[in-house]
Amino acid sequence: MSKLENVLYGSRLKPLLFLSALVLILPLVVKSQYIFTILILIGIYSIVTIGLCLLIGYAGQISLGHAAFFGIGAYTSGILTVSYQVSPWSAMVIGMVITFFIAYIIGIPILKLKGHFLALATLGINIIFFIIILGLNEWTGGAAGLIGIPTLSLFGLSLTDKVVFYFFVWIAALLVLLLSLNIVRSHVGRVLRSIHDSEIATETLGVQVSKYKVAIFALSAAFASLAGSIYAHYITFVAPPTFYITKSILFLIMVMVGGASSVWGALLGTTIIMFLNEIIRFVGHTYFGISGEVEIVVYGLIIVLIMMYLPKGLISVIAQPFQKLKHKKHLPAKTPKDMISQKGV
Repeated sequence: MSKLENVLYGSRLKPLLFLSALVLILPLVVKSQYIFTILILIGIYSIVTIGLCLLIGYAGQISLGHAAFFGIGAYTSGILTVSYQVSPWSAMVIGMVITFFIAYIIGIPILKLKGHFLALATLGINIIFFIIILGLNEWTGGAAGLIGIPTLSLFGLSLTDKVVFYFFVWIAALLVLLLSLNIVRSHVGRVLRSIHDSEIATETLGVQVSKYKVAIFALSAAFASLAGSIYAHYITFVAPPTFYITKSILFLIMVMVGGASSVWGALLGTTIIMFLNEIIRFVGHTYFGISGEVEIVVYGLIIVLIMMYLPKGLISVIAQPFQKLKHKKHLPAKTPKDMISQKGV
């Protein structure tokens, strides 16, 4: 990596090492199975939000339908393993490939839309998928859901233990994160940022904008499919409500709260929203006797406040001191002549 890239985008190594160390240390500190479940779900959802961050924050294309791709992965793995006795690992790969091609084909027409029209189109995809899984009773189990999905095992080691599954999920999340960071720093990443700033200006440079938009849309859908497959084999049961539009909205809120302009923001936003979700449920049920999805009301308030006061997300607040330090570090050293001129001599 060149010195210029390091100044512009920061170092990948230090944050990755810090995150890896944190993942290794947490099992030594956390003993609660409940907290482990939350940490596993954070890892699974982070895979989705990292891909969504590439799509929204870098390519500038909004999506309110990623729960559908999450569900395609989950149901593909579930159906292949339950009905056709396919290996869970093969089913996960097949699910990613199917989702990639579905998203690629769908993306060609809908990514010609912009702004709220694109958001409504992706929302429509989610609704269509929801209706399909409700209707295909023989394969999906309909409204009752699909049960009996096998758990994962690797080299004869069962991943049923929460700690073991925790490490598996976060290894997958770290690999997705590393791949995404490499994309961001590559020629493709520079093109995506250019598309985000101005599609017209990017096209005048001879770049086939539609090709990049569709490709990153399909890749983010494949990430969501991978997360959906892991989720299905962890829960061993999937049902349509899990993949309704509220889940797509939740993924979008995670990205916006953390900060869509950085893949690290996706991780931050997912972590904050997941723990906040549990706090809201506990407080609402214990102290106010409120049941149901009351957290969606709070999410609405959060997204309004974030858009008003922190449009770049919470990651911008955390990164600001480090950016100032990095800027000072790369400033040219002052010469005696500069110091004299500053004193007005």
